[in-house]
Amino acid sequence: MLARRPYSVAGLRRALEKKFPSSDLTDVIARLRQIGYLDDKKFAESYALSLAQNRSYGPYRVRRELKSKLLDYDVIDAAVEKAFESVSERTLLERAVDKKIRTLRKPLTRPKLASLCQSLIRRGFRADDIMKVVRSRPELTPGAKDFDLAGLEEDERN
Repeated sequence: MLARRPYSVAGLRRALEKKFPSSDLTDVIARLRQIGYLDDKKFAESYALSLAQNRSYGPYRVRRELKSKLLDYDVIDAAVEKAFESVSERTLLERAVDKKIRTLRKPLTRPKLASLCQSLIRRGFRADDIMKVVRSRPELTPGAKDFDLAGLEEDERN
C-alpha cells in the first residue's frame, strides 16, 4: 500500500483495519514508523507543498485537506507554514484568478463575479485578499449595462 502512495499513520491504520478487521496492527504501525516508512511530519509537509504548488490551494484549503488525512493540528500548522514559506500565497491567488478568468463567459455580471469570489474562497484564500486582487484587475469590473434598470425603477416608485 505504501508503494502506491504515502499515508499518514492514522490513514494507514484505517486502511489496514478495513483489509484485516480482526488483527492487531499496533506492532505493524510501530515497525513502519521505526524504519521510517511512516512519518506524519514528512507526509504533511510534502502533501501541503504539493497542494499549494500543483493545485493552487490557499492555506485554509490546505489545512482542511490535511485535517481530512487524520493528522494532528500541530503537524498541520507546521506543514502549512513550511509550504507557504516557499510559495507565495499572493502568487497562488493570482494564478487561480487567471485560470478562472479564462473560463468566465463574457459579459461579466455581478452574479458571475460573486461566483468567482466564492470559488476562490473554496480554494482556501482569505476574502480580503480576494477582493484586493479582484479590484486590481480592470477586466473584472462589471459594466454599467449589467445593472437591472427595471428593478431600479420599481424601487424608486415604491
